[in-house]
Amino acid sequence: MKSTTPSPSAKTPTTSPAKPIPAETKPSTANEVITKIEPKPELKPGSGGYYLDDGPGENAPANIDSIPSATLKTEPYHARANRPYSALGQRYTPMNSYVPYKKQGIASWYGKRFHGKKTSTGEIYDMYAMTAAHTILPIPSYAKVTNPANGRSVIVRINDRGPFKHKRLIDLSYAAAHQLRLIDQGSGLVEVETIDTSAEAIQKQSDNNLLANQSSFDNLANISKSIANPAEQSLPAAVTNANTTQYYVQAGAFKNEANGTLLQKKIQSLNLVENVAVANVYNDGLYRVKLGPYASKNEADISAANIRRQLNAPAHVTNE
Repeated sequence: MKSTTPSPSAKTPTTSPAKPIPAETKPSTANEVITKIEPKPELKPGSGGYYLDDGPGENAPANIDSIPSATLKTEPYHARANRPYSALGQRYTPMNSYVPYKKQGIASWYGKRFHGKKTSTGEIYDMYAMTAAHTILPIPSYAKVTNPANGRSVIVRINDRGPFKHKRLIDLSYAAAHQLRLIDQGSGLVEVETIDTSAEAIQKQSDNNLLANQSSFDNLANISKSIANPAEQSLPAAVTNANTTQYYVQAGAFKNEANGTLLQKKIQSLNLVENVAVANVYNDGLYRVKLGPYASKNEADISAANIRRQLNAPAHVTNE
């Protein structure tokens, strides 16, 4: 919750604003937070124009699509930010523990007008971080936000309260809205799904990823050993046929190792890897981010298409 205003909705129609709504002035209690609201005009999905002087920053990062999703971690809930509160005549009772939550609704975003100001936790809002505001999800917590119109998804950290307009579900940071392709239209339909970040859940996910990657690497090692020593060990089923080809997906190639590592981590954070390894491999002067091996070209094609859709990366299938 901002010190004087809730998380804003970044875009509004260019027509005359709606009649201002008085701020809440009820006295607060020990267990309730009263939010003073700055009235804003109603925003319709797809409407243009920025609210007041809000909008994209003047010194934006060169490639906002390369900003990774929020890194999942176990965090204690913020005591004050999760108390019941009132805003625009509506009372809200935030969740105080993880609860499976999956809902569709309208997402808006907020940009430079609130960049550098405090959120409900007292943290400083960064429009280029993968964060969001929600009326009742625990603070802090994590959620996967998907744009069903294009299939693009991001993981955001909930660290603020809002939006408080009717039928508005979530306020996204500028970076998150950009990656979901919601900037130009101002708002749009999204699906919000909570992510369990308890220590047990994160450990389980980590174990599953390690098992999947180890299985893929073991398979590669066995194939290499069999090829190097054909007399000692027969080839695995995957390569018993001389015509069998294994396929990989190259998601990107970079001169800078850090850029390859960034893409590798983003692919892992978005759960785009299923039962295959993802590695940043140096070859012919470039760091290549590769996934595989895949048992068939069809599986590799599907994976490449998914990466292109969600990351806008030039992923393609290779047998090397």
